[in-house]
Amino acid sequence: EAYGWHVLRVGDGNDLVGIEAALKAARAEAERPTLVILRTHIADPAPTKRDTPEAHGAPLGAEEIRRTKEIMGWPAEPAFHVPEEARADLGRAVATGAALETEWHDLLARYSEAHPVLAAELKLALAGALPDGWDAHLPTFSPTDKLATRQASAAVLKRLVEHLPTLIGGSADLAGSTGTEIPGAALFGPKQAGPTVAWGIREHGMAACLNGMAAHGGVRPYGSTFLVFADYLRPSLRLAALSRLPVILIGTHDSIGLGEDGPTHQPVEHLAMLRATPNVVVLRPADATETVEAWKVALRRLDGPTVLVLTRQKLRVIDRSSHGSADGVRCGAYVLREAEGELQAILIATGSEVGVALDAADRLAAEGLGVRVVSMPSWELFAAQPAEYRESVLPAAVRARVAIEAAASFGWERYITEAGEAIALDRFGASAPGDRAFAELGFTPEHAVQAVKRVLNRSRA
Repeated sequence: EAYGWHVLRVGDGNDLVGIEAALKAARAEAERPTLVILRTHIADPAPTKRDTPEAHGAPLGAEEIRRTKEIMGWPAEPAFHVPEEARADLGRAVATGAALETEWHDLLARYSEAHPVLAAELKLALAGALPDGWDAHLPTFSPTDKLATRQASAAVLKRLVEHLPTLIGGSADLAGSTGTEIPGAALFGPKQAGPTVAWGIREHGMAACLNGMAAHGGVRPYGSTFLVFADYLRPSLRLAALSRLPVILIGTHDSIGLGEDGPTHQPVEHLAMLRATPNVVVLRPADATETVEAWKVALRRLDGPTVLVLTRQKLRVIDRSSHGSADGVRCGAYVLREAEGELQAILIATGSEVGVALDAADRLAAEGLGVRVVSMPSWELFAAQPAEYRESVLPAAVRARVAIEAAASFGWERYITEAGEAIALDRFGASAPGDRAFAELGFTPEHAVQAVKRVLNRSRA
């Protein structure tokens, strides 16, 4: 009621006449959502278990079931009784459904004949497929650019909305911060069907709506918030993963690099939580170019949620003429910078920390040490690659490895081996400018250089 909903109450949750009247009133309401409140009793009409907590999680038991059936006038046998009236009503529902399906296919056939181009687009959208050339207009970035990956994502999204009309979404009241505010785009509402949705400050509700839209099909839904607020949408995300729904979530302000908002807004454990969820693919791009590739991966995935993890702070754009191609993002991890001379150690990093790894590798190379830098935007995509590819990126013979990620170290042991180290954040962050937070908490080239030297010394011992 406080939100302006149309609220109806039916005093008795078993009052079928009252329920039908409420549903008719709900359908007649064209401007507001409707909430129908029913008052019921748990385990009604069980004689001894009605209104008891035991009825919530334990079987009633044979005797209680027998007595309940007596009260209801229900036959004792069979154990699961379906009245003929119910069976006949279900049969009518099947016939009605078949008729509606035939009507739909007839309508689609007539529409296809009258509007062949639009019908082809519709069929493609309903199949979850992407039109030819959908990615031809995506932005490119120069090594002279410096921008946050959330800003790169905003540039990508602007182009996508122009050429992919099925893409629809928005933010949990953070559009300006998450890069999902599309200039000139109409808001979706009761009187118009724009590509942007103002979800309001309700991450869980936003993610639940994304699930419904993805399950219905015909659109590619996305939502955005700060990464730390993924906690609020966790139940809906888990259901999306369980149902393998192709929703896209954008989590920005992804580390201590966000700055003075401090520990309450600086995610630490969230990457580990997301990576631990089956069927979820997490992508934490290292620069603007990787962000473009991450969006391509997200839109091509149809078998589960994809989470784009993006920075608030600006990052340099990696020069691809002297580094590995960003299309390696689709493989989850790739060689970004090859070692000069003999391969002695491997630096593995994600997101903004890839820049730290590159700077450390330059310093180590100046000292004659051969260090490879691997950008690993997605654990899940890398784990899905053939063994031969994974070996080519992380050779088993090279045990001296250092991972750099401004998040919990949990899980990194699978990639750094028992001989390696993780420069990670197994504590909460601190309120300080992003650069200072990184320096104070050890995410610097100097710290990475010392870590590589330590693991090399141990491997040689």
